[in-house]
Amino acid sequence: MLSGFRLEWPITGDLVTLRAAVRAFGIGAGLTERRLSDLVLAASEAAATVIGHGGGGTLIAWSDGGGVSLEIVDVTGALSMAYWTVEADPDLLSGQDVGFWLLRRLCDEIGLDDSDDTPRLHLRFRHRARQNGDRRVHV
Repeated sequence: MLSGFRLEWPITGDLVTLRAAVRAFGIGAGLTERRLSDLVLAASEAAATVIGHGGGGTLIAWSDGGGVSLEIVDVTGALSMAYWTVEADPDLLSGQDVGFWLLRRLCDEIGLDDSDDTPRLHLRFRHRARQNGDRRVHV
């Protein structure tokens, strides 16, 4: 298990390569099965949201004894506080406005710092998911 290891990956239209890099990082950090799938899906969803709004940036991953953190640095400002107002149960069939709804279910902790012109989305994954489904959201 890697601790203190860090990965930086550009957010571009190549989500397949991004997912592969995040998956390899998660395996090296000791995530398995569901937690690993949650990590890869969340990274892909966050990057797709940035790309879908004409943005780009960097995905930064690091690990410690408790799990893995991802930070999505959005250089064009596509991520904003507006995403936090998504309905508790959006229309999943439409596919609209479900990105942050999904992230809130996959991550143990989620936070958005948009205090400057470069929003930073922070996603945290413990080695084991919380049993009660309690997630912490920080804005």
